Amino acid sequence: MSITITRLLDTTYQLAECPTWDERTGHLYWADIQGHSIQAMDWTTRAVSTWHFANEVGSFGLTEDVRLVVAVWDKIILFDPQTGAQEILAEVEADLPYTRLNDGKVGPDGAFWVGTMDTRSPREPVASLYRVDGSGAVEHIREGLQVSNGLAWSPDGTTMYHADSSPGWIEAYTFDPQHGALGAKMLFAQQTNETGRPDGAAVDASGQYWSAGVSSGVLNCFSPDGEIKAAIRMPVPRPTMPCFCGPELDQLVVTSLKPPSDPTVIEPDELSGGLFLVEGHGVKGLPGYRFRPT
Repeated sequence: MSITITRLLDTTYQLAECPTWDERTGHLYWADIQGHSIQAMDWTTRAVSTWHFANEVGSFGLTEDVRLVVAVWDKIILFDPQTGAQEILAEVEADLPYTRLNDGKVGPDGAFWVGTMDTRSPREPVASLYRVDGSGAVEHIREGLQVSNGLAWSPDGTTMYHADSSPGWIEAYTFDPQHGALGAKMLFAQQTNETGRPDGAAVDASGQYWSAGVSSGVLNCFSPDGEIKAAIRMPVPRPTMPCFCGPELDQLVVTSLKPPSDPTVIEPDELSGGLFLVEGHGVKGLPGYRFRPT
């Protein structure tokens, strides 16, 4: 790999996350979590639009119509960017004020898979993973998590990846892409602070799993059997999530966050919180799945 990394935009955010490519409109979306907003950039003109919400936007996904399915703190919302209309579809952990919705992604089954995270410090294993279908029915999939993250699926939809950022594990499940049922689970990888605890993720067309190593400033590329094939050094210490985008799905964008101030460390604050274009990786992505409201 002969990798080059450039800034996609001059703008930075406190916590940029969930880059999502819409191949129908040619727009790249991402969340500004602390800014309670979703941004969208026209890939051709680089013009950026912004929509604001009542609370932190943990993640979102595309739907089969023009709307987005959005995780806003403890609510799943159907949002129409054209009109601004918002419809609450479901509530998740509304009885737990110290958790919020975090990483989420639409699966091959057309449901929105989304996890929660403990917002306290130190974190405890009180978060969970959920499946939300088009009717708004919420299925509790897994408990005992601290920061649910890293959702992605293999190209054929028969493997689901899921991570917990705090303990640093990435797991792989066998997956029924038609019904959304999980089967056997295996440990895919165990990451450390040094190798890059897993944040958001994406899978390329060859089945490699790309994971933002949020603790070590790297973008890790794993083979389908869990071996690290490449660890790409990012120009920021806290990358948060990769996304394949562009008309040919051969562009790779990585979001990042601004670390807390630390007087003992010189952080590249002029770059942290930005979006970056990673080129020279030699692979392509796949179109994202779309949520099916009923």
